[in-house]
Amino acid sequence: MKELWTTMASLMGVLAFCQTLLHTVIPPELRFAFLKLFQRLFNCFSSYCYYEITEIDGVNTNELYNAVQLYLSSSASSTTTTTTNSATSNRLSLTRGLNSSAITFGLSNNDRLCDVFNGVSVVWEHIVTPRQSQTFSWRPLPEEKRGFTLRINKRDKPHILEAYLDFITEKANEIRRKNQDRLLYTNSRGGSLDSRGHPWESVPFKHPSTFDTLAMDPTKKAEIMSDLRDFADGQAFYKRTGRAWKRGYLLYGPPGTGKSSMIAAMANFLGYDIYDLELTEVNTNSELRKLLMKTSSKSIIVIEDIDCSINLTNRKKSSFDGGKSEMRNGPGGLQGGPGGDPENNSNSITLSGLLNFTDGLWSCCGSERIFVFTTNHIEKLDPALLRSGRMDMHVFMSYCSFPSLKILLKNYLGWDDGDIGTEVLEKLSAVIDEAEMTPADISEVLIKNRRDNDKALREVLESLRSRARGRRRRLEAEVEEMAEEEEKRALDSPKEVGCAATGGAAEVELNYKKGGKEEDN
Repeated sequence: MKELWTTMASLMGVLAFCQTLLHTVIPPELRFAFLKLFQRLFNCFSSYCYYEITEIDGVNTNELYNAVQLYLSSSASSTTTTTTNSATSNRLSLTRGLNSSAITFGLSNNDRLCDVFNGVSVVWEHIVTPRQSQTFSWRPLPEEKRGFTLRINKRDKPHILEAYLDFITEKANEIRRKNQDRLLYTNSRGGSLDSRGHPWESVPFKHPSTFDTLAMDPTKKAEIMSDLRDFADGQAFYKRTGRAWKRGYLLYGPPGTGKSSMIAAMANFLGYDIYDLELTEVNTNSELRKLLMKTSSKSIIVIEDIDCSINLTNRKKSSFDGGKSEMRNGPGGLQGGPGGDPENNSNSITLSGLLNFTDGLWSCCGSERIFVFTTNHIEKLDPALLRSGRMDMHVFMSYCSFPSLKILLKNYLGWDDGDIGTEVLEKLSAVIDEAEMTPADISEVLIKNRRDNDKALREVLESLRSRARGRRRRLEAEVEEMAEEEEKRALDSPKEVGCAATGGAAEVELNYKKGGKEEDN
């Protein structure tokens, strides 16, 4: 054994001596040329193509490297094989980035991963090597040189390379959007800019509302989800039809029916940011356009309580005041404030400006945007705002129905249909429509009694019955009042007829006397 180790040491020494001799005798330029020649010969006889994607491209970060890293992290963490892609690796690294709520997987240093795209197998290798000592640089480079090497069969290169890289980029953007926390933006007061020159201020968006927890009719909910899904996946459709990639929603109904929760559920469903536009803080149409230009794609632009923000009532009403409102507000102008008084608010947004904001040329300066308007009084809005292209889908947020009530009971009490007696369900179903309680009212009852599920259910049933009795009494009082008014009109009608008859006779007699005098003359 000792002799074997001695022999191996001697061989290693001989190899080291030979290597040193070659480095001494053969110039570096000749060695480099020989290496390149060997690589070219290898590539000529090899059946594969190799592509290197380095982390640093010159002095800038290579975005394709980041995209590949995100894509491979998703593929490596997947345990299922799909028809589109599949990836296998035995050695993975775990990371979690800043402002990210998810842990991502990735290739370890100098490890390989096999992937399949459209039935074609490719191999990725993550190569990490120490970087040579740096000279002076305005931008210090990382100590390690990182990059991915993609190996594709030469016969498959023309068919999948470009499509594969496009697929990776799109998938990486989707992963990045899902991993990062969504943001809720609001426009700065008076149009002021922040330190970066942006007119929007943002905070992390943490609203937990989803379509699963939203108290709404399941059929209507499924229709909205399908419409949102078609919109998000409809880039090719909108491009083919020549339409701007945007969509408008109008949420209307009584207060407390879940309009804000619906917006949060839409954002969580699509993974979009929210821009909450406060119209009372916008002074001019030009400022409104600038705000629109500073919004990002894949976002929801929200204008809540549009009927209360500024005076956007029906333009036909201006004709009844002899054009005074137009003289006061300017041609087509609509002053801000609920009453439209210029002394109360210097806002000078016009209805035309808002229409161009949602459906004009400026609304097409970005893609994949959703406009959401909310109102408690749809009848107060100008018909021009309600047409398709501005508010494409009108969603009525109604009072709590029986399916919505069951969703609330599941959310707050953890009860399904089988956990509640059939008799209780029938009582709830019989009174829910007549009571006309909002989901917010029922949620408050459940929150107050959340420690006792049976008590909470009894309180909900009692509240519904009480509200139904109150509505019934009010309807009866209104019916009685209408009956009394009709009876009063019926009693007053003979007197009116008698007075009319007496007046008619007096008029006939007066005309007769006048006629006699004229004849005498």
